[in-house]
Amino acid sequence: MARYTGPTTKIARRFNEPIFGASKALQKKNYGPGQHGRGKRRKQSEYAVQLTEKQKVKYIYGVLERQFRNLFDKAARKHGVTGENLLRYLESRLDNVVYRLGISPTRRGARQLVLHKHVTVNGHVVNIASYSVKPGDVVAVREKSKSLSAITESLAGRSARAYNWLDWNSAELSGTFLSYPERDAIPENIQESLIVELYSK
Repeated sequence: MARYTGPTTKIARRFNEPIFGASKALQKKNYGPGQHGRGKRRKQSEYAVQLTEKQKVKYIYGVLERQFRNLFDKAARKHGVTGENLLRYLESRLDNVVYRLGISPTRRGARQLVLHKHVTVNGHVVNIASYSVKPGDVVAVREKSKSLSAITESLAGRSARAYNWLDWNSAELSGTFLSYPERDAIPENIQESLIVELYSK
């Protein structure tokens, strides 16, 4: 399966949530996509609800099925609540950290910056979007890329919202991953317990 690169609004309408950011189209068309989108939806089975939640999280973080399953298995082996561990691992992906720091306005854009070698971790260029950032790691914009318009524009419109597991240094255009986030600090509307139930079948 290839990574999804189609229209994001269509996917957001499928889940009826702005999973890729605020969308005027989602407000105007608050029903599912396609010719049957306006029709009355049948009640979903328990399995369908669980599967939908898993698919939603995969789209939010831009993760493929095998990657997602591997992260789930890793989360299940770790001490603690499996669902919360899973979200912490997803949040520690390099492309997501770049997005959270405001270096890119979207996770898709953050992934592109990482793949095109515009980002460093602890002073070394890393071009693997799924790279797992560890507490204490410093994620920064590569020196040659600091004047890149996509980055400067994103940082200019950077949200004032701060995440307590990240520390941003505006002078150096770098951020430190302080710790794995607590569940209540992750803003996305995710019911991770449904994913755990799905994989536990």
